[in-house]
Amino acid sequence: MSIEYEEQLAGSLVDSFPKDFGYGVDNMDMMQENLENSPSADNKPRILLMGLRRSGKSSIQKVVFHKMSPNETLFLESTNKICKDDISGSSFVNFHIWDFPGQVDFFDPTFDYEMIFRGTGALIFVIDAQDDYVEALGRLHLTVSRAFRVNPEINFEVFIHKVDGLSDDHKIETQRDIHQRANDDLADASLEKLHLSFYLTSIYDHSIFEAFSKVVQKLIPQLPTLENLLNIFISNSGIEKAFLFDVVSKIYIATDSSPVDMQSYELCCDMIDVVIDVSCIYGLKDDGNGNAYDKESLAIIKLNNTTVLYLKEVTKFLALVCILREESFERKGLIDYNFHCFRKAIHEVFEVSSSTQRTGVAVQSSSPSSSGNGLARLKSAALNGTPRSQV
Repeated sequence: MSIEYEEQLAGSLVDSFPKDFGYGVDNMDMMQENLENSPSADNKPRILLMGLRRSGKSSIQKVVFHKMSPNETLFLESTNKICKDDISGSSFVNFHIWDFPGQVDFFDPTFDYEMIFRGTGALIFVIDAQDDYVEALGRLHLTVSRAFRVNPEINFEVFIHKVDGLSDDHKIETQRDIHQRANDDLADASLEKLHLSFYLTSIYDHSIFEAFSKVVQKLIPQLPTLENLLNIFISNSGIEKAFLFDVVSKIYIATDSSPVDMQSYELCCDMIDVVIDVSCIYGLKDDGNGNAYDKESLAIIKLNNTTVLYLKEVTKFLALVCILREESFERKGLIDYNFHCFRKAIHEVFEVSSSTQRTGVAVQSSSPSSSGNGLARLKSAALNGTPRSQV
């Protein structure tokens, strides 16, 4: 993503620079007071990043949400404070990320960890796959077991990180070993109901974006409706795969029910970068004003294997990226008509408005009746491009 577009987003959409809270014996009371009195602490989901020192927590946050180059993360200093980051780069992704320093014992009796876990939507524990992870597994068990007792609704995610330096066989073996040990520890503690999700991640490829996409999707209550809409759309349009992307972070909010192929996801991510970069060069006005991504944004890329990538704007923050065959793309009029129905359904589900005050991971959802109308309207898109009677 270009620097110009990033500056536009920083100026017009978000105030996403980290807001640090100190931690220590002298200022613990002050930090506790700040957390408890934060006006947005109770109405936005929290994602906690935890793990041992130098496991890669801050690097993940910077690469995914602040577009830092992976190579630049080598110069990041070790986190020694709780860093609270308000992620508001999309109408559909709106939450807090709290980056916890790995060297601090947050289960010290002087620290009220229950207050933290009560408002948490997801807890991501990062394990360095290139290091001895015995100590990390011990900290993982202590963290998730106590958090589960405070808030059983938390989604527990384990990022097996820095796997870019491992062979494919070593990756699989490491994941199997960590999975087995972690679940054995939970079984010994009679915590079989506590579910851990495991992901192999690296900031040097798209695996970290895909993993974060899965984490965010679990925090979106409208996810089943979005998947349903995408399934109806692709089945009536001859499309093989479709992603609903947050343009800022390249996290996909939803996809259809077919399995996600990593190569397809990478192609879609790269297409978003190409569209934004080209728009910043040729799409802005002479005085530099305007947006690199707006309601007119559309792109078609034809690959040499008869595959077509098709991108269209859904909202100011979301893009639909589709993968289809050239023969299917010959019916572009049908696809565009069905997309129009899909887009109207999305707006009905989320009541998207630039003036709407965002209060959660997803903006305020519409009533069940309007969501149902959106599905019915999309289902009315016939293969010949004419409306059928509503289902």
